[in-house]
Amino acid sequence: MRKELMEKRNDMITRSEDILNAAKEEKRELTEAEAAELAEIRDNVRKLLELAQLEKDTEELIEKEEPKEEKPMDQENRSIEIREAQEFERFIRSGELANASGSGAAVVPTTIAKRIVAKVYEVCPILARSQRYNIAGKLDLPVYGETSSHDNITVAYAADFTAPSSHSGAFSTVTLTGFLAGALVKVGNSLINNTQFDIVGFVVDEMAKAMARFIEHEMLVGTSSPAQKIYGMSAATNTLTAAAQAAVTADEIVKLHDKIPDIYQQNAIWIMAPSTRTALRLLKGNDGRYLLNDDMGSPFGATLLGKPVYVSDNMPALAHSARTIFYGDFTGLATNFVEDINVQILRERYADEHATGVVGWMEFDANVVDQQKLAVLVQA
Repeated sequence: MRKELMEKRNDMITRSEDILNAAKEEKRELTEAEAAELAEIRDNVRKLLELAQLEKDTEELIEKEEPKEEKPMDQENRSIEIREAQEFERFIRSGELANASGSGAAVVPTTIAKRIVAKVYEVCPILARSQRYNIAGKLDLPVYGETSSHDNITVAYAADFTAPSSHSGAFSTVTLTGFLAGALVKVGNSLINNTQFDIVGFVVDEMAKAMARFIEHEMLVGTSSPAQKIYGMSAATNTLTAAAQAAVTADEIVKLHDKIPDIYQQNAIWIMAPSTRTALRLLKGNDGRYLLNDDMGSPFGATLLGKPVYVSDNMPALAHSARTIFYGDFTGLATNFVEDINVQILRERYADEHATGVVGWMEFDANVVDQQKLAVLVQA
């Protein structure tokens, strides 16, 4: 707030305190004139605060739009990225890298690892839309009891000298630990020896796709056998059971959509298998129009009841008791990477196969933290 605005506000607040103190000392009610003056002071103070906030918002907007000068550190970081990419390529092709160990394994430079991580988020939109954490060790997330009426905070009419009823909300906890997983990609040395081939880009893409596919499967399906690992969406309890084992109706789609409160509808998406999307293409509403429509403006090229449709090979097809369609805001699903994804190159291990191995390690967990945001269609 500008100095002059602050001084005006302080003067008005001082005047209002003088009026109130005078009435208290004289043990009387406020006169009509005093009450009117206090009301005017209140309105003026509010206007000053609104003006100060407007000026602040405008200044922030101008700062965002103004082109910022490039910092020397940015140039330095780009130089490091280029140099490490060149070193990485040289190591893949010839085995020369500063941090290579005698075992024939070398840790991929940080900038290359970051490129792989960025690609993972790009090809795994479920991960990108989830609540993401990078906390070492066990992470306990508090979950408030929204669905039970006696746990909710209530608002009701009240009268003077009557205390409102209080309700203590109940919290539960969702725990995210870490499960170690590795992804291995083998690259033929004949391809590596082709100097015209972008081997760095190939390794980044292939490793990212392998890791993203595994992460997406665990987030959507989870693993319960032979031992429980990541729960993912298998922990979602807001379900709707379809009438058929291998089919879905337009009414069931509408009911599943409406299981999500309006407050969480804005960023909601559908997730299903390719064959399920094909089945939904044939569904029509009561007006005779198809429910699922191709939409080039949608993030995934199709919409269902106005929401984007994401297709994943990890989702089960329409079958007995399968959890076939997910809908909702996937910030209701939390993921925690206990340690950053790291990647290593293995040259000697696959020498007898005339190949080079690229192995990626990650330790993560995923679980539902807000049941209201997610809904699941379960086949009969």
